[in-house]
Amino acid sequence: MAKPEDNGKGRRTMDLKPGSRWKSAVCDAQLVVVRPPKTAGELRCGGAAVLPIDHAATPTGEISADFAGGVAIGKRYVDEDSGLEVLGAKAGQGSLAFNDNAMTIKGAKPLPASD
Repeated sequence: MAKPEDNGKGRRTMDLKPGSRWKSAVCDAQLVVVRPPKTAGELRCGGAAVLPIDHAATPTGEISADFAGGVAIGKRYVDEDSGLEVLGAKAGQGSLAFNDNAMTIKGAKPLPASD
């Protein structure tokens, strides 16, 4: 899996491809990319950059108070500006952000009326 690279602005550019798996550096959350972002950037959980799922590090450090809303298993999270969509594969205490913009839970699409 490709490793994140520093983009020179204090953020790492991540290769967020559909199906790629990531884990939080500060909690137990694990994520799967459903839709990649339109722009390069950094995905964060709990205020810290996420790591590739196969990275040997275990969660350490503290969750930022600004990003302590949690990740729920089975929920989809979106960043409207970039189009990034991720699925919570394992719950955790940190919440998600892309390029410092908080991600929101994607709402369900209404089903067509069956009159």
